[in-house]
Amino acid sequence: LLALSVGYGDEVIIPANTYIATALAVSSVGARPVFVDCDPRTYSIDPTGIEAAITSRTRMLIPVHLTGQAADMDAILALAEQYDLRVIEDAAQAHGAVYKGKPCGSLGTLGCFSFYPSKNLGACGDGGMITVHDASLAEQLVQIRNYGQKTKNEHTTKRGLNARLDTLQAAVLQVKLPYLAGWNTARWTHAQQYTEHLSGVGDIVTQTRLANSSHVYHLFIIETDQRDALQQYLERCGIESGIHYPIPIHLQPAFSDLGYRPGDFPCAERLSRRMLSLPMFPELTQAQIHYVVAAVRNFYDRCS
Repeated sequence: LLALSVGYGDEVIIPANTYIATALAVSSVGARPVFVDCDPRTYSIDPTGIEAAITSRTRMLIPVHLTGQAADMDAILALAEQYDLRVIEDAAQAHGAVYKGKPCGSLGTLGCFSFYPSKNLGACGDGGMITVHDASLAEQLVQIRNYGQKTKNEHTTKRGLNARLDTLQAAVLQVKLPYLAGWNTARWTHAQQYTEHLSGVGDIVTQTRLANSSHVYHLFIIETDQRDALQQYLERCGIESGIHYPIPIHLQPAFSDLGYRPGDFPCAERLSRRMLSLPMFPELTQAQIHYVVAAVRNFYDRCS
């Protein structure tokens, strides 16, 4: 956003159903995040709601490739072209995901990845990466991340940060990178087993795959009206699960100044009450998957 000169008075459209970091990036440069509800089946931003959110102040669209599959990029890029907007891909959960044969992070003006340790490609601490096609924009990014320096002690911009990836994290990532494709394949296999074995169990609904996207399953999410009770039961069985995300961003105290109210984004709000992330990592064993599935089935048997 800094490299693209987004700032005070500008608006950036983002999904209501994402981690707060997407919105904080916008507010940190002084711009206003404008939320759009999600598709209730894929969980990503609903392109049909984007056009109504565009104003004369809109500068950017930030689709999020949530849980490991791409957002509907054809529709998003068409709107961006129609309204002369830039697209920044939030690909923090989509390392290795592909949309119509093109890697996530290569479809928009910029792609942003997280190397948080739990990500599909994680370091041993915090870190991230920006992907970009434009050489001059890449040069701006290089300067901004290093105190705005063009050369040592020559600072060409006030937008400079100390945002370099440290050498230790880079070394870890360089070792792990060749394994990413295999790890993603393992995640996909685990997800197919979960989907098969949980089909028809209770009121469980699983995420719909977008036809044009692969899925690297950073998260495997189920929906249920009994989310909290199921999570508590799994915890008693020694199974850790997660909720992504229990409070939508537009209802967070940090963004109360934007004036959103409960009911403004019903799909995101409904998912915040229903979504539960089951264990998902490449090293999951068959025995562990069967144990999780059996526990979920036992919960619904006890409820019937």
